[in-house]
Amino acid sequence: MSCEQSPKSLLSKKNRSDGVHITPELQKEEKEAVDNRKTQVVMSLNKLGIKADEAPVLAVLGSGGGLRAHFACLGVLIEMKNHGLLDVITYLAGVSGSTWALSSFYTNSGNMEHIEADLEHRFELENWSIWESLQKTIEAASLENYSLTDFWAYIVVSRQTREFQGSLLSSMKKHVEKGTLPYPIFAAIDNDLHPGWKDQKTQKSWFEFTPHHAGYPALKSYIPITQFGSQFENGRLVKSALERDLSFLRGLWGSAVANTEENKKFIWDEFLSLKEKLLGKHQLTQGMIEKEITVDEALLELTVDYIKDEKDPSIQKKLQALQQALDAGRDGKTSQKSTSEFLGVDEHGEPECRKVAMMIQNWSNASQKEQGLILETLVCHFTGQASTMALSTALSVSKLTISDILAFLAKTAKCIWNWEWGTIHNFLHQHHGSNVCITDEDMCSRKLLHLVDAGLAINSPYPLLLPPAREVQLILSFDFSDGDPFETVRATADYCHHHKIPFPLVKEADLKEWAEAPTSCYILKGESGPVVMHFPLFNKDNCGDDINTWRDKYGTFKLSDTYSVQLVKDLLEKSKENVRKNKEKIIRTIKEVVGSCPETS
Repeated sequence: MSCEQSPKSLLSKKNRSDGVHITPELQKEEKEAVDNRKTQVVMSLNKLGIKADEAPVLAVLGSGGGLRAHFACLGVLIEMKNHGLLDVITYLAGVSGSTWALSSFYTNSGNMEHIEADLEHRFELENWSIWESLQKTIEAASLENYSLTDFWAYIVVSRQTREFQGSLLSSMKKHVEKGTLPYPIFAAIDNDLHPGWKDQKTQKSWFEFTPHHAGYPALKSYIPITQFGSQFENGRLVKSALERDLSFLRGLWGSAVANTEENKKFIWDEFLSLKEKLLGKHQLTQGMIEKEITVDEALLELTVDYIKDEKDPSIQKKLQALQQALDAGRDGKTSQKSTSEFLGVDEHGEPECRKVAMMIQNWSNASQKEQGLILETLVCHFTGQASTMALSTALSVSKLTISDILAFLAKTAKCIWNWEWGTIHNFLHQHHGSNVCITDEDMCSRKLLHLVDAGLAINSPYPLLLPPAREVQLILSFDFSDGDPFETVRATADYCHHHKIPFPLVKEADLKEWAEAPTSCYILKGESGPVVMHFPLFNKDNCGDDINTWRDKYGTFKLSDTYSVQLVKDLLEKSKENVRKNKEKIIRTIKEVVGSCPETS
């Protein structure tokens, strides 16, 4: 089967192999990177006064927690680097807000001084452009699988972090493959499988991203990261897509804040605000919109009013306006492209405009569910064509046409209506008959996946570091969660109990007692499996009796507009303090782990 590829997506055979990989071991590229890291780890251990002939596998985990986790995780990395601790780490893994920090760490080649200075600069003043964000979002709306993740990534996350990351995850390979930086793992979950997670803690819910691959560890199924988003059938690449940038991936990894019922209003308000900004901007740059109402405009107004209130009596008038715009296009009474030209014909040669007219006529007799389907079909009809118009080129906002803008708005409104997040082609679709097939029929039957923030399952990436193939011996777990700072430990222990995975035994009574007034570090050990060092962000060692005051000051839903440079610095200092106060305890625990390592022949 031939592959439809953009020239930008073509990679040399030396750097890429097409198709799905199913392997019980580490991916070849990851294994080589980890092996190369071992020399660096042993040298760095010696500098800390730890004699080691063989490098232990140590991992740092960063939890979710929105912008609070982003800043706090950066503080941890800065302080670990300052004390030589980061150089002995093999894996860095994150969920949600911590993935924002990790991506900044790698795109800056681990230069913590530059990262800290740049972070303070970004929050000195309002250093973020709505129009750059809009351009990126409108360009993304031209993609086949546009969803609210795109909207969230470019409009919300970019504003929260005040940075765009146009580089690619695959571009992190350079330092990782040489072993100069730890190997990164970014977590997500398959939202379609979330009900199974709630009931059975199903392992296959978890999805991981690295500079080399993306896939399901529990199914041992992966594709090259350069092909994430491409279309596969029976394990073979059939249609290539460009690798998505880190800004999009940060939106996917950090969408838990968005993907909750109570935040639908926030998303909707953001959309309405953008609608006004976009159309106002268009009028300023393009001149007055044509006096006659276009099909795009009529459909957009109908969609917006319907989402606001499904029973709004004005909807009938908006339907009539859409019908009039359709009639004007069909009769050639407007300067816009005719309706027949725009919609084309169906497989039987019947004009699609007649079908659309019938949908509108049947509206009043349709049930509420049927009305929703009619509206979705109308949006698909009109955005499917318009959304591809001229958006493949790099356009500035001032050059966007009204059709581009209206198509983006209508497509986004449709995603809000369906509450659609993280839509991507399922690379396991119809994976049958190959050398190694997937026996899980549910995984193979879905054409699309919906990947979201892993914090909706466990707010720390433990499940991705616990597989035996990674051989992790010590986990430094930095918890930046809101609420109970031991919920990630509790949830992970429950997950491991379900699947008979070695993990330190924790008692509920202890977790509750610790949560009342946490200290800065807890060491958890089991008969087998990794040792876990757990570090709550706010604790009585760095906050005294003011733990709740600090928690309230840095709420998960706190917007970046309310962060001053001093607030950023204060949070960085709290997270640095946790590392600084526990440096000797960390070194002592590493020595114990090294001492328990089996000697190599």
